[in-house]
Amino acid sequence: MAEAHQAVAFQFTVTPEGIDLQLSHQALTEIYLSGLRSWKKKLIRLKNGVITGVYPASPSSWLFVVIAILATMYMRSDPSMGLIAKIQEHLPTLRCLQSLRIFTLLWFSLIFTMRMCLKQLLSYHRWMFEQRGKMSNTTKVWALVRIFSGRQPLLYSYQGSLPNQPVPAVKDTVKRYLESVRPLTTPDEFERMASLATQFESSLGNRLQWYLKLKALWASNYVSDWWEEYIYLRGRSPIMVNSNYYGMDFLYVTPTPIQAARAGNTLHAFLMYRRKLNREELKPVSSTTGTVIPLCAAQCERMFNTTRTPGEETDTVQHWQDSDYVAVYHRGRYFRLRMYSSSRPLSPREIESQLQRILDDPSPPSPGEEKLGALTAGDRIPWAKARKEYFSLGVNKRSLDCIEKAAFFVTLDDDKQGMMGEDPAASLDRYAKSLLHGKCYDRWFDKSFSVVIYKNGKIGLNAEHSWADAPVVAHLWEYVLATDSFQLGYNEEGHCKGEVDASLPRPQRLSWDITPECQEQISQSLAVAQALADDVDFHVFSFRDFGKGMIKKCRISPDAYIQLALQLAYYRDRGMFCLTYEASMTRLFREGRTETVRSCSNESCAFIKALEGGEVGKVCRRLLRQASEKHQNLYKHAMTGAGIDRHLFCLYVVSKYLGVDSPFLKEVLSEPWHLSTSQTPVQQVELFDMVNHPEYVSCGGGFGPVADDGYGVSYTIMGENMMNFHISCKHSCSQTSSHKYGGQIRQALRDMLQLLCPDQREPSRTDQSQTKKDL
Repeated sequence: MAEAHQAVAFQFTVTPEGIDLQLSHQALTEIYLSGLRSWKKKLIRLKNGVITGVYPASPSSWLFVVIAILATMYMRSDPSMGLIAKIQEHLPTLRCLQSLRIFTLLWFSLIFTMRMCLKQLLSYHRWMFEQRGKMSNTTKVWALVRIFSGRQPLLYSYQGSLPNQPVPAVKDTVKRYLESVRPLTTPDEFERMASLATQFESSLGNRLQWYLKLKALWASNYVSDWWEEYIYLRGRSPIMVNSNYYGMDFLYVTPTPIQAARAGNTLHAFLMYRRKLNREELKPVSSTTGTVIPLCAAQCERMFNTTRTPGEETDTVQHWQDSDYVAVYHRGRYFRLRMYSSSRPLSPREIESQLQRILDDPSPPSPGEEKLGALTAGDRIPWAKARKEYFSLGVNKRSLDCIEKAAFFVTLDDDKQGMMGEDPAASLDRYAKSLLHGKCYDRWFDKSFSVVIYKNGKIGLNAEHSWADAPVVAHLWEYVLATDSFQLGYNEEGHCKGEVDASLPRPQRLSWDITPECQEQISQSLAVAQALADDVDFHVFSFRDFGKGMIKKCRISPDAYIQLALQLAYYRDRGMFCLTYEASMTRLFREGRTETVRSCSNESCAFIKALEGGEVGKVCRRLLRQASEKHQNLYKHAMTGAGIDRHLFCLYVVSKYLGVDSPFLKEVLSEPWHLSTSQTPVQQVELFDMVNHPEYVSCGGGFGPVADDGYGVSYTIMGENMMNFHISCKHSCSQTSSHKYGGQIRQALRDMLQLLCPDQREPSRTDQSQTKKDL
């Protein structure tokens, strides 16, 4: 193949006259440019490392120190107040050099002091619990954090100043836990659980806590490494549906219907983001828009060039420093597509041209190649064994390495997806299922993320969960969508803008030698994955009766409002309350990830019982506000390291290491989450103009059900007047229905607003008919 010859820098043949050496100048040029690009990246990393290392000061501040030294020497003064003279008595040398050393040490001391001050200021979280307009004197002093924040921070500038996640007291965690299960248990059950908790607190808990505090002193974060290993990497069930999640395209707009063109702009936008990421030019994400409270950016480090590698006992996450190509799947074939030429990234038009070559390639897949990706969708142990037996040598290893070391994975899908046809609601449901699992073999579920480009120009994303949480991937996805539509754009014919270099080598087809035994394992993994995918029941809808604008006018937190609506809908659907999981982030701390908000509280249950029991509006409104305030308080505690579940989880891990059993921890960790929820907030609002271009709105993303008899609900608040919901459950459970529960959510949202604002208009007939249809 031509591509193989171009990869060889030189060839030689032995002749009677001697050795005939033939050099490939094109290959040598590519090698030189690739090395040059690599060294440029190393220099950029070195420069950024220096800038980040002295933050919140700047390297240029050292020059100010040198100038100050020269000025004092010229004026024949001794700013060290005799210290330099004493040093000269023991180490006689030039005064200039000694002064330079002294002031350099002083410069480092000031940097260290500023960083410690910034770390202490970032450890203060009481501001989060204070009412607006009622700032305490302590919080006013804390506002000095702006002084120590420096100017124009890089992405990782705050990493060294972020505080470590604190370990809560066992007494406080147990108290909060018992409060959370009180509305979910009978008096006898609660009494038994309280007895177990008291016994644990007074005996084994203190011993486990001592080890946990020791880890907190030694490690950057006492939770994250165990959470990644035991919750994600040690799971032996399929990661498809059970762990991976997805993100959708714009809801109402498709910038171009040409598949290759949409892929060209999308892939180029990913390269632009990666360039900013490598240069640390992305702004540090803040906890709230407009504040200077930074969030940990450690998860961004493994965004590209990363894959999850299966193992028989545990998986591992592998990350490579760089990759100049992507792996592409189309009609059962795998391709290697280089994204750079002469050390420059390919333009969108060039990427479109290269992908069109793949789309036009008529070659059939080799035996076993078409459904090879099913290995990543099935159980982990068979995949680990197959990888070791069939992909550890030869051509299979080279091709597998090519996929795993790629910047990311791309699927050119032959299906059409999006909101279309006579039943837009049903088409969104199909779109969600396609992104979550596809055909179970046309995604590479082990890659950090896979981009899906559909035949009609719609796009989507499927992300592996172990390396990062949804907000990190959502930040990338927002940038890609905005860059594709508002910055890169398309010409009048719908193609990418720019010219094409005709000398670009064709995408390289990957080769495989898949034995019949390996094909049998592929078929078995596909059967497991297909059964799991067929069991998923999905419903996606946009709620447009009102949004956060109306909710805020009622002086209620939008997130608390939605959480109460979800619980009200569940109560109407199942006639009971359940343990409810809401994901909160702990990225205020170094290497923080998530914490659980147990949003089903005594206050929320009291409100729902009063509303369903026919209490007067005044009583229900008061209970609703109390429940909302309670939820906000729970969320803030989770964000600031005072949650329940991560602490108990780590105590449980310590107990297993020590070989001791705790009936209390065992029961806590075995409780099922029948309602698992998560909000994905829009982080880069400035990239989207919701006023002039309201049609450019994403539908958000979702995930599969956590419990076999429960619901998974993801929601996104878009602008002031829209909320998108993604609901998942399983067909195999006769008690759950995503459409029915979706109808209950719509009705609950309206009933709560009617309670708060009795004069609010009735929903349109279309909305009412859709709700009745779902119910």
